Amino acid sequence: MAEVEEVTEGCRLPVLRRNQENEDEWPLAEILSVKDISGRKLFYVHYIDFNKRLDEWVTHDRLDLKKIQFPKKEAKTPTKNGLPGSRPSSPERDVRKTLDLSLQPAATPSSGKTLPIPVQITLRFNLPKEREAVPGSPDQPLSSSSCVQPNHRSTKRKVEVVSPATPIPTPTETTQASVFPQNGSARRAVAAQPGRKRKSNCLGTDEDSQDSSDGIPSAPRMTGSLVSDRSHDDIITRMKNIECIELGRHRLKPWYFSPYPQELTTLPVLYLCEFCLKYVKSLKCLQRHLTKCDLRHPPGNEIYRKGTISFFEIDGRKNKSYSQNLCLLAKCFLDHKTLYYDTDPFLFYVMTEYDSKGFHIVGYFSKEKESTEDYNVACILTLPPYQRRGYGKLLIEFSYELSKVEGKTGTPEKPLSDLGLLSYRSYWSQTILEILMNLKSETGERPQITINEISEITSIKKEDVISTLQYLNLINYYKGQYILTLSEDIVDGHERAMLKRILRIDSKCLHFTPKDWSKRGKW
Repeated sequence: MAEVEEVTEGCRLPVLRRNQENEDEWPLAEILSVKDISGRKLFYVHYIDFNKRLDEWVTHDRLDLKKIQFPKKEAKTPTKNGLPGSRPSSPERDVRKTLDLSLQPAATPSSGKTLPIPVQITLRFNLPKEREAVPGSPDQPLSSSSCVQPNHRSTKRKVEVVSPATPIPTPTETTQASVFPQNGSARRAVAAQPGRKRKSNCLGTDEDSQDSSDGIPSAPRMTGSLVSDRSHDDIITRMKNIECIELGRHRLKPWYFSPYPQELTTLPVLYLCEFCLKYVKSLKCLQRHLTKCDLRHPPGNEIYRKGTISFFEIDGRKNKSYSQNLCLLAKCFLDHKTLYYDTDPFLFYVMTEYDSKGFHIVGYFSKEKESTEDYNVACILTLPPYQRRGYGKLLIEFSYELSKVEGKTGTPEKPLSDLGLLSYRSYWSQTILEILMNLKSETGERPQITINEISEITSIKKEDVISTLQYLNLINYYKGQYILTLSEDIVDGHERAMLKRILRIDSKCLHFTPKDWSKRGKW
């Protein structure tokens, strides 16, 4: 058996932890760092195939030294200047691409999520025989009607969706069609590992469209993309660097690394002003700051208020300090996004709850002022104290409400986090089912609707509509058409989910005028 002194960075071994059922388990973990405090060794471990937010410092008594795997030395290879070089690597370490660290299959949402009961829908399309052989053909014609046939005596409701303007690929081609829109770049499947939470934007089996075709992640777009570029990952950014954050009446335990100033990372608690988000090193400094800070709400324009919920629109150019502080805070809970100090290309929409002391931040989402890929969200986050209360879906609904006012369809920037993906899948499912179930025909015939019409009504991008139906396993082929079949279980599950969804956006309370950001004077 190995000694504690032999455990070094890069070693892998089972580590004791408690799971969600409060039971002991020994998952395989990698040692990322070792430190000595007053003669006591601590080890920073990353649990293999678990989300990075579970990484933690552990003592030696939680390590199973009998099954330790020491790092292997790589063969010395010449470097660019001709000098030999080698580095230790973890056993069986693979060179992973960007999304391999951030993608999660959405096949099995964890318990407690708000997805409706699994629904069955079948989509079928009238395709000429000679066209069926080429399912992805750009000139492939599709009929332009779709119909819903309610049958009160039967346990099925059929929705015949004929004619989306976008060709419907086969299920194997579009399992994640909306989560990873194709843009012609080479793509590689990422092996899914069911039962484990991994980061995606979070769900996927394809690489993000920004990855280069040779397997080396390219740099993020400088037009405002916040997709993380993992080509510069190092041991520092893989470790949480902030122990605790005090924000108003809440103390938050960060999940991931965030580039706060180095001198603040050694503090037991980092204090933030909950209104301007300025960070200070001590409670006394915070109290002194609060005597001078006259903000009681986020800077910017309040564009929505209903009850105690308000939304503020913040221009990343006009309010740089606040925007940068917001990004630093968000990075503590978003692993798949990078951080730019140039916030000029972004708008930030901050959701708050109001009480007698002011407007307290609940969550936010950001979006590019000009998006060439129809992104209506770049980053989205509900702060941990407010999670599992419906605020995430409210943020998503508000982003699509803005898209409706702008007269556009939108989609979130990929990849999504695992929690973000669950929220989006749930929102898309509930929104689309709500439309299909409310369809009525005044002539007595079967009501009709097209994929394009669903997209226009909801502002959800067509690819997201299609992939949601496929994700719910509702697409089937019947007599030359794609038909959606809504069973009683689907209807009942949807109704139960909607009863729990109390928070909704009221479009009458929105006061928002979109701007044409293509004119540089608007910046």
